[in-house]
Amino acid sequence: MKENSLLYKYANGNLVLQIIVGIVLGILVGFFSKELASTVSILGSLFVGALKAIAPILVFVLVSTAIATKQIGVETKIKPIITLYLIGTFLAALVAVLASFLFPTSLVLIDAANTNLAPPDSVITVLKGVLFNMVDNPINALQTGNFIGILVWAIALGVAMHYSSNETKNVFFDVSTGITKIVKFIIRLAPFGIFGLVANTIAQTGFSALLSYGKLLAVLVGTMLFIAFVVNPIIVFIKTKSNPFPLVLTCIKESGITAFFTRSSAANIPVNLNLCKKLDLDENTYSVSIPLGATTNMAGAAVTITILTLATVNTLGIPVDIGTALLLSVISALAACGASGVAGGSLLLIPLACSLFGISNDIALQVVAIGFVIGVVQDSLETALNSSTDVVFTAACSSK
Repeated sequence: MKENSLLYKYANGNLVLQIIVGIVLGILVGFFSKELASTVSILGSLFVGALKAIAPILVFVLVSTAIATKQIGVETKIKPIITLYLIGTFLAALVAVLASFLFPTSLVLIDAANTNLAPPDSVITVLKGVLFNMVDNPINALQTGNFIGILVWAIALGVAMHYSSNETKNVFFDVSTGITKIVKFIIRLAPFGIFGLVANTIAQTGFSALLSYGKLLAVLVGTMLFIAFVVNPIIVFIKTKSNPFPLVLTCIKESGITAFFTRSSAANIPVNLNLCKKLDLDENTYSVSIPLGATTNMAGAAVTITILTLATVNTLGIPVDIGTALLLSVISALAACGASGVAGGSLLLIPLACSLFGISNDIALQVVAIGFVIGVVQDSLETALNSSTDVVFTAACSSK
């Protein structure tokens, strides 16, 4: 490839700048030509499809390789990272409760319940789903993107092969290197994929559907931004005793932007792994913590569940005391950690939180329907917060 060729300049250019260009062009195309936007939407579908296809294989190979080839005596820092994941998710739910009290919102509850949805009826149901996902058939886990099951089987294979011959370990390493190269190629196509995603989103939804829920969106967005730019930096500062903003801003720029438009924590796993490598973190640690974070580090989901639940409570005029609010924070945090194991993600866990206040499923599912309406912004920002925080906390624990 010649250095002065257009292809060479693209392949070696600033990826973030290229993504920003793709976003701007996508907005313009979506606003001025719905027909063209519909045509280029295939670029977004192909990009997300490629990420979702490679992510399960990448996680399985990297985790099993990291454990199989781990040198005896080399410590990882998974435990403190998991601790930060749990603390961050609970604090997100707590901040969401405070935001709901400070800026109470009401909903227009109409007959919009989707009878095809099947929300869990208790926290036990969610936890049971997580446990069954852990023992899922490994082939089925790879096919369906069950990352909890993939993690368990990858860890099991890695432990089983830890004492194998060096030749076998070299095979693991070579396969991991090959998969990583494929991922790098897919990530370089992000500007085209995001261009198609943005164009299609703007053409189909525009901005009108979001105006009627402006205040609700403002509380959701404001809370998530507060988590990203205030709560997370405080946690990182306490952990590292250093300025957290260079790390936080880097993660939001290079992980959050991509996650915002793909709207999939699973699809963003390769992006996060690549960012961890760029930050020169310990591969033995991040190869496990990043896929684990995609299933358990759910600050954005906790915010969504809490705020939409309390908006429903406020609409129905149900009084909420401090004790119940704290209990809601705990339930939202626990439910958010199991969101990846439930079809529909965080929105389907709203009926679970609503049941704490005796709200019927019929009403709760109307709130779920509202969630899908505002999902263009809510789900995108939720994913960006969840995914970028995975790298933030991993880097914070790996900096010592």
